[in-house]
Amino acid sequence: MRIIDLNADLGEGYGPWRMGEDAAMLDIVTSANVACGGHAGDPETMFATLRLAADRGVSVGAHPGYADRQGFGRRIIPMAPQEITRLIAAQVGALQAMARLAGTTVRYVKPHGALANLAAESAPVAQAVVEAVAAVCDAPLILALSGSALEQAAVAAGVPVRAEVYADRGYLPDGRLMPRSHAGAVLHDPAAVADRLLGFLETGRMPAAGGHSVALAADSVCLHGDTPGAVAMARHLRDRLAAGGVRLVPFAAG
Repeated sequence: MRIIDLNADLGEGYGPWRMGEDAAMLDIVTSANVACGGHAGDPETMFATLRLAADRGVSVGAHPGYADRQGFGRRIIPMAPQEITRLIAAQVGALQAMARLAGTTVRYVKPHGALANLAAESAPVAQAVVEAVAAVCDAPLILALSGSALEQAAVAAGVPVRAEVYADRGYLPDGRLMPRSHAGAVLHDPAAVADRLLGFLETGRMPAAGGHSVALAADSVCLHGDTPGAVAMARHLRDRLAAGGVRLVPFAAG
């Protein structure tokens, strides 16, 4: 039986504003990437999301991003690598503190949005992320895009890393995620998403733009929690994985 983790980006509201259906998604996924005050999130939102995850036995990771709530962390903010290290350290530290209050533990770190995309391509940014995780986490573990510069930097530094693929995002032939400005960058058909993922799990190759495919590895599969129909897609995908003999297990279980 194949074992895989299913993760989603959650806790992405702040104040009275809410993004997505966190409670419903936490009934489906096995890992939750929780926003920690950069692109989204505040103390109350973090605490509530962490408690929901703890009640369901869902593994929790920190999801730091650029301090860019207006752009939801999807714009590159020019920063020196050392500033990125401090930015991530501050956000991960904040979530670790809230996790103590909530009775759970932050088990991994996964960068968000534009910061994640830059860390996937830029060695200095990737090294800045790895340095932050190694410095502030007692048991450092990074979740990185398969084949990315971040994955390579973690391996080179001896920091444990796990690879992920996206169920609902389009890929370029070189393994990068398709920019959101391109048609087909975000997939919305639950059946097509499930078919593609099951095919990938069988072959190790992900369909890419232009009729190509790319070889990727995966310890975890990400579904976005902020897209329309996210809960229905997650339920459909979980059901299809179970029917295909795939067991869902957190990749960073304590």
